[in-house]
Amino acid sequence: MTRNDQLFRSKRPQIVDFAFDEAVAEVFPDMIRRSVPGFETVVPITGLIAAESLADGGLAFDLGCSQGATTLALLRALGSRPCRIVAVDSSAPMLDRAKAGIRDPRVTFRLEDIRQTDVAGAGVLLLNYVLQFIPPADRQALLDRCCQALLPGGLLVLSEKVRFSSQARQAWSESLHIAYKKANGYSDLEVSQKREALERVMIVDTEAEHRQRLAAAGFGTVRTWFRCLNWCSIVAIKD
Repeated sequence: MTRNDQLFRSKRPQIVDFAFDEAVAEVFPDMIRRSVPGFETVVPITGLIAAESLADGGLAFDLGCSQGATTLALLRALGSRPCRIVAVDSSAPMLDRAKAGIRDPRVTFRLEDIRQTDVAGAGVLLLNYVLQFIPPADRQALLDRCCQALLPGGLLVLSEKVRFSSQARQAWSESLHIAYKKANGYSDLEVSQKREALERVMIVDTEAEHRQRLAAAGFGTVRTWFRCLNWCSIVAIKD
């Protein structure tokens, strides 16, 4: 059962690095809903984008699937169409909840690091709010491998928190993001402690850096389809 996110409500004597452990898994749907502007738009539309691109019988990967929200969105968009979806995550507590919530024979689950996942033959690759948790030195290699493995015309969706090169715009967007979280019931203490827990774990790039990496990987079409505050989603197509 999902609980309300109160992980950072009390003052902690020491802040440890954020991890997708059992405690986070218990509150994750509430946490993501209250923390990520546009999440409830990006996920279902990601499913629509992917379903429009995926051929009948095609193969899709939800890389860093967490509790399976994007996989479910793709299933809903596909209806009864035949397909294969592989949902991958390195967190056992998160993947256990994805398995419990998705009982569809078209979906298989893998507990593994997405940097090691063989995605050969995929028509669609989905990376929703995942790359920001991959070490920066490994990001280009992951996208290179994704592009190489995709079928011609294959599609990748990349959704991320972004930062801005303009100091003024960065400050403005961060201020609004904090206001968004407080409007959703988080206190100043919760916002501060979670930010400290994430600062060494979640390394954020600019939108331009994401687009440059995708182009360098070999994607011929790179298109930003969604922006909200300091979050965006990009479609990349292997021409």
